[in-house]
Amino acid sequence: MRWSRVAALFRPYRWQLGVVVALIVASSAVALATPFLIRLVIDEAIPDQDVALLLWAVGGMLAVTVVTAVFGVVQTWLSTTVGQRVMHNLRTAVFAHLQRQSLGFFTRTKGGEVQSRLTNDIGGMQSVVTSTATSFASSLTTVVGTAVAMAVLSWRLSLLSLIVLPPAIALTRRVARMRRTITAQRQRSLADLHSQVEEGLSISGVLLGKTLGAGPAQSQRFATTSDDLVALEVRSQLAGRWRMATMSVVFAGIPALIYLAAGLPATSGGMTIGTLVAFTTLQGALFRPLMQLLDIGVSLTASMALFSRVFEYQDLPVDIDDPARPVRVDPASVRGEVRFEGVGFTYPEGPRAALSGVELAVPAGSTLALVGETGSGKSTLASLVARLNDPTTGRVTIDGVDVRDMALADLARVVGVVSQETYLLHGTIRENLRHAKADATDEEMVSAARRAQVHDVIAALPAGYDTVVGARGHRFSGGEKQRLAIARTLLRDPRVLVLDEATSALDNETERAVQAALDEAARGRTTITIAHRLSTVRDADRIAVLDAGRVVEQGPHDELVGRGGRYARLVGTAEREVELVG
Repeated sequence: MRWSRVAALFRPYRWQLGVVVALIVASSAVALATPFLIRLVIDEAIPDQDVALLLWAVGGMLAVTVVTAVFGVVQTWLSTTVGQRVMHNLRTAVFAHLQRQSLGFFTRTKGGEVQSRLTNDIGGMQSVVTSTATSFASSLTTVVGTAVAMAVLSWRLSLLSLIVLPPAIALTRRVARMRRTITAQRQRSLADLHSQVEEGLSISGVLLGKTLGAGPAQSQRFATTSDDLVALEVRSQLAGRWRMATMSVVFAGIPALIYLAAGLPATSGGMTIGTLVAFTTLQGALFRPLMQLLDIGVSLTASMALFSRVFEYQDLPVDIDDPARPVRVDPASVRGEVRFEGVGFTYPEGPRAALSGVELAVPAGSTLALVGETGSGKSTLASLVARLNDPTTGRVTIDGVDVRDMALADLARVVGVVSQETYLLHGTIRENLRHAKADATDEEMVSAARRAQVHDVIAALPAGYDTVVGARGHRFSGGEKQRLAIARTLLRDPRVLVLDEATSALDNETERAVQAALDEAARGRTTITIAHRLSTVRDADRIAVLDAGRVVEQGPHDELVGRGGRYARLVGTAEREVELVG
């Protein structure tokens, strides 16, 4: 990765950075006046008892302090603002890019890894972009200006002071390589820690741990990862401390050599006491910015591990994206005719095709039920309608328009999905419903809740629609959560409704309540229903039976039963299971 990409992050803030650099240069230049004012006081004002000159020199020193302090405040404000805006832009860009990724990315990636890159990695980069860049400019300006001033005072002593630079640079490069390796390892450990927190301290994770008695094992696993992180942090902090200690000793010994050189006739060059004091002041002031400059090089090299991890996510290809020239669709005028034309689909990691040669037509306003054994391809086929996946071959159309030619926002308004796994945000019922339609009125929300047969449940709560649902909606029963999800979908008023096993995890009584809500929701819409329980698909206008990714039968319930084929066998198996349960 090239530094030019990092520099591109700052391009929109060129003029602010220009002002910051100008302030740094001005502050460093003004500060260099102090040693010369000291020489003036020692060599002229005090020996000559020149009070006016003394007052002028002392006043100049105070003025330098005030000016540099004001410049420092303005510079800090500007540089921090720029750094925070750069972080904001990068953070939101990565978040938005990840939201465009297909479901396959999130099934392959641990949630903690994603969170770690958005928080820990970008948080680690924050110090680089907010303070390191300005510290570099400040330190560099100070080092160059101090070196020039030292050369003006005595070029002989300047050479003596700067002999430590080559070994210092060599040591710094070695430390930088060490820090980069350790930083990459540390961020991976932090990602593991995030994943363990997410898995072990979510409601589902805690419930699993308590029921399996796995709490102690999870705690031990967390402690091991945390212990590894401690070791990495110690290594990171200690890497280069020996270099710092060595350079401190060397720089502390240089003033003794300067006094020796100033006292020898061969090297003093007629140096005055004022010049010597001014020079040693400059030499002492050189150590801190010089070491900061070298440390910045270490930090920048180590930070490349962070930039690489973040840019890796930012460079992920988008499998399912808006078309270059989308076909504009008015959701209000869509009739909802869905067709599968020669559809085939193979998962990237799958050994065989999940779907093959599927040909189906779903007239507008009708109901299609997809049935078949587990793994037959029902959910995969339904996912293609909402573009959760794209077909490998063939196409899926709505009113004759390939869904891949529609803008994703338009398609989301046309197709609504209610799945078995209901996800509710940790917020109020009102906020959860408005997640589907931000500008929904209270009347629209109540209407959607009534149609989903959940309004009476909400109204009975003390806070009504302002009730907080809790993490993942765990304060509600499965049927209530499912009906809330149906209400949320109905707010968007989609013309096509995909019901992916929406009642398979519910008991019979709850299933009847939810099924009534689904029947109401499906009225007047094109509906594609997936269900394990055949009782929920008997009334469908058309039933398609899938086996190993192929449609082997299709037709109404009575017709398929009369054929005595695979569907009839599925019905017979389901009826026998009901008898056994009864």
